[in-house]
Parts: sequence; structure tokens; C-alpha cells
Amino acid sequence: MPLKVFTELDSEKQERIISAALKEFAEYGYENGSTNRIVKDCGISKGSLFKYFENKEELYFYLIETVSARMAEETGAAIGKLSKDLYERVIEYSAAEISWYISNPVMGRFLIGAAAETGSDIGRKIMERYGTKSTDIYEELLKGVDMSEFHNSRREISDILRWVLMGYNSSFLENNRDSGDDIEKMKKKYIKELKIHLKVLKNGL
Repeated sequence: MPLKVFTELDSEKQERIISAALKEFAEYGYENGSTNRIVKDCGISKGSLFKYFENKEELYFYLIETVSARMAEETGAAIGKLSKDLYERVIEYSAAEISWYISNPVMGRFLIGAAAETGSDIGRKIMERYGTKSTDIYEELLKGVDMSEFHNSRREISDILRWVLMGYNSSFLENNRDSGDDIEKMKKKYIKELKIHLKVLKNGL
């Protein structure tokens, strides 16, 4: 988490540092992310960066919390308006979520990259800090849904949705990085392909 001196910086400088760090980690991931490139990009010294954050790891965790909070705030309102049918509900929420990712490509790639940090030391620490939080949104999607037609438990279905959607979102965004900024066009393509995956999932469930 940031040290006190970071919170005392003016908002423009804070955003400049956050933006440079997000860009670096979104592009290179945690292990290959370079604090040297971050400080060069935002125009501060490396000594200054470590006056603001104890180390690279704390900077990374701060970004996870900051970006996750922004996404939750901007997409959370959609959940209360969703269909009671599970599959329609998933499609409707996913449409809102992918719109956020498309509108915020760097933050989106950063979050997906952080979620994919499995099998590494930083991945283990992410799970220790945020493991239960990562399932919250998928469990929230199941609230108010009639579960009587399913053979799996609520938790099992929540986990399956998380794995499928995180994997699909990552693949879709990576394969459509150069598709321009037509959000509605990309959203239609996303939903069309998502329905195919969900059909397979529905038949399996």
C-alpha cells in the first residue's frame, strides 16, 4: 500500500504514477515489469518511487485495489437490473463488464493479467490477500436465481462461471486489441461468441 508521502501528492502526480505503473504491468506482467521504465515514463526518480511505495510488490497490490474498486463502482449498478434466468443474467452482466474493459483497455489488461498470475510467488500472495474477493461478483450473480434445475452446488457453479468468463474475457480482449474503439460493435461480437460458450456450458450443467 502507498506510504503517507504518496497520499500527500497532488492528484495529477498520483495519477501520472498510477498510469505509468498500470501501463507497465499490463504490458509486461509483474515479474517482467520494470520500475526503471515506470519512473522514466512518469518522470520521477527511482528513489522517489520508493518513498511512495515500500517496494514493487506494494505498488502492484495498490494498483489491484485501486483498479478493482473503480471497476466495481462503474459496473456494480448493473447487477440489480439483471434477468432472473442464470444464462441471460451472465450475458447481461458480461456485456456491462466487457464494455468497461473496452473503455479502459490498460486497466482491463492489468486486471486480467493479475488474475492470471497463477503458479508464481506473486500469484500465491494475490490469492492470500484477495482470493475470496475474486469470487464475490460471481456469487452475486447467482443471487435471486432459481437453482433447482442445476445438479451442481451454488459454489461449484460460481467457480465454473469465474473460470469460464475470466478465460473468455482474456482471450477475447487479446484477440481484439486492434479492433478500434467501436464499443457497440465489439460488444455484439463478444456476446455472440459468449453465447456459443455458454450453450456448451449449459448443456454440460
